[in-house]
Amino acid sequence: MKALNLYGPRDIRCEEAPMPTITKDDDVIIKVMVSGICGSDGHRYALLGPYIEGMTWGHEFSGVVHEVGKEVKNIKVGDKVSGCPSLYCGHCEFCNKGEFARCENLKVIGARDPGAFAQYVKIPEENVVKLPDNIDFETGSMVEPACVAIHGLYKTNIQAGDDVCVMGCGTIGLFAIQWAKILGAKKVIAVDIDDAKLELARKMGATHTINSLNGEPYKQLEEITDGRRADVAVESAGSKITSAQVLSLARKGGKVVYLGIPYGDITIDRFYFERIVRNELEIHGSWNSVSAPFPGKEWETTAYFMSTGQIDPHLMISHRLELEEGSEIFEKLVEKSEPINKVLFYPNGKDAYEFK
Repeated sequence: MKALNLYGPRDIRCEEAPMPTITKDDDVIIKVMVSGICGSDGHRYALLGPYIEGMTWGHEFSGVVHEVGKEVKNIKVGDKVSGCPSLYCGHCEFCNKGEFARCENLKVIGARDPGAFAQYVKIPEENVVKLPDNIDFETGSMVEPACVAIHGLYKTNIQAGDDVCVMGCGTIGLFAIQWAKILGAKKVIAVDIDDAKLELARKMGATHTINSLNGEPYKQLEEITDGRRADVAVESAGSKITSAQVLSLARKGGKVVYLGIPYGDITIDRFYFERIVRNELEIHGSWNSVSAPFPGKEWETTAYFMSTGQIDPHLMISHRLELEEGSEIFEKLVEKSEPINKVLFYPNGKDAYEFK
C-alpha cells in the first residue's frame, strides 16, 4: 500500500509500505478515505523528526472498516468510522483512575505505531468511532481535532451567557469557536494576526474579531466587553507570545485553558504573569482528547454535533491532496509560501471520494 513515511526533519517520503495485518483479536483494519495534517505534524516535520525513522505518519482520519479480529463485537466490515489515535497502557496510576489523557505511557498512532497517512490503518476496536450516515468522510476525518477542543473547554465549566475569547484561529481554535457557541457563549471573540483567518473565524461563529497586530489584545477586548474581558480565554495558537498574552484576556476570577503546544521556551513579562495572582485566575492545561469511559464523551458528543451540522469544518479546508503531494505541501507549510488552512489527504485517491 501507499504511505507517507517520515525519516527525519523535512524528509517525508511517499512509498510502498506493508499492509497492516490482524495480530490481536480486537484489531480493526480501516481503509482510509481521508486523513488530515495536524498542527503538531508541521512542527515535528520541520524541527523534531520522527520517533522512529521511516514511521508511517498521521493520526486524524476517517474511513471504512476493511477487516476485523475474531473478538471484535461492535464493529463490522463496511462500517463508516473515524478513530481515536490514542493508545493508553492500561496499568499506570492514571489509567487505573480512568484518566487516560494523563497515561504515563500514552502513545498516538503515527509516532511509534503506523499511522493514517496510508491507504490502510490498524487500531483496537475500542478506538473505533462509528459515524452517522450523514457525516461525510471529510468531516469524519476531523473528529479528533474537534475532540481536542471540547476536551479543553470541558475543563472550564463554561456557562451559558459567558464571553469566550479564543486566541489563535487554526483548526483547534476554529473548533473551539464553534463549541463555545454550542455551549451557550454570548460573545465569542477570535484573536489572530491574520485578517483572512479572522474572517474565517467570523464565518464559523465568532461574534467579534481582534487583530493583535493593531494593539494589545486585552485592550481591544475591553472595548468589546465594556472593560470586563472574557469569562473563558482559550490559547490555541501555541506561540511564545500568545502563551503569555492569553493571561491578560480573562476577567477577574476568569478561566484560562491552554490547548496550543509552544515549541520553544516562554518568557512571561511581569504584567502578564501578575494577572494570574491579582485576578485570581483559574488555569487549565489540556492534553489530548480522551476521558473515561474510553475514548470519552468528547467523541460521542462530537459525532452528534457533526451530524446536526453545528460542528462543520468544511470552510477551513484549503487543500485536498493525494499522498504523493505530501512532501510538497509540508515544505509549503514550513516556508509559508501560500495561505494554508486545513490540509486533507485522500490515500485511496480523490477519484474514490464524492465531494460535498
